[in-house]
Amino acid sequence: MTYFLSPDVTLSAKLLECVYIIIGLITIHAGIKNLLDKENPARIGTFIFWTSFGIVCSLGRWLPTQVSGLLVIIMCLPPIFKRVKVGKVNAPTKEYSRQQYEKIGMKIFVPALLMGIMSLCFALLTKISALVGVTVGVFIAMIILMIYSSDNKPQTFLHDSERFLSMMGPLCMLPQLLGALGGVFTAAGVGEVIGNMVSTVVPAGNVTLGIIVFAIGMVLFTAIMGNAYGAITVMTIGIGAPCVLAYGADPVVVGMIALTCGFCGTLMTPMAANFNIVPVAILDMKNRFGVIKNQVVIALTMLVLQIIYMLVLK
Repeated sequence: MTYFLSPDVTLSAKLLECVYIIIGLITIHAGIKNLLDKENPARIGTFIFWTSFGIVCSLGRWLPTQVSGLLVIIMCLPPIFKRVKVGKVNAPTKEYSRQQYEKIGMKIFVPALLMGIMSLCFALLTKISALVGVTVGVFIAMIILMIYSSDNKPQTFLHDSERFLSMMGPLCMLPQLLGALGGVFTAAGVGEVIGNMVSTVVPAGNVTLGIIVFAIGMVLFTAIMGNAYGAITVMTIGIGAPCVLAYGADPVVVGMIALTCGFCGTLMTPMAANFNIVPVAILDMKNRFGVIKNQVVIALTMLVLQIIYMLVLK
């Protein structure tokens, strides 16, 4: 409790830690449920994965670094050996879903919209993390859904959380690992290595070529990492700062548009699992890369427009 009572810790940080604790408890519940599920062909591995994930999420701040690292290694072993499986699924029938839609109609989108609205309100109107706002939005959405139908009870949301987690499987941990990878690359000096390589291609003072290389580099590095936020740190150190910003380009404009270029890479990579692979699992699509194939042309078109935009406004 020392952390939560400390005056040196901001309210935003304390609330964000509560969010991670909630996430951890939900994943631990998923692990225990699968352990007790005799229909799951890999219930031990599934239990180890979800429980390890949950412990790191909920107690990571208080665990020794070595323990957290060991749990991450343990967490990665079941997916490597394909021992994370989906157990018994109590999904609603199509007939039940149709009846609920006829009863609720388009109002079903109100709870989802509220989550986005709460995120924006917290981000723009307070100093509290937008992730906390999303969490508040989730709880409000749960209350609205319970008003919509008496079938929606707290236990229903807990079971459905486990069902969707199981559908996504080990892909759930990819965004966190990729986010951490950006910090590792920066600390390892990858940006400086890239800068040395690019300096042999981009002539000093050629801002136009520097912007093009910066934008394309953001796409490629984001595709590798699956995370534009991690990529922009490395690429700004290696290309953006020495080849573009050093010659007077507006850092706000360049940084903002470069990040958007990175998002074009997000649309084209399976590494951005939460955007491109998770929907495939949820929608049970036959083509594993179906989402990416439908986004490639849009992503390339937007990349060209973003480069032109950056060249004009630099």
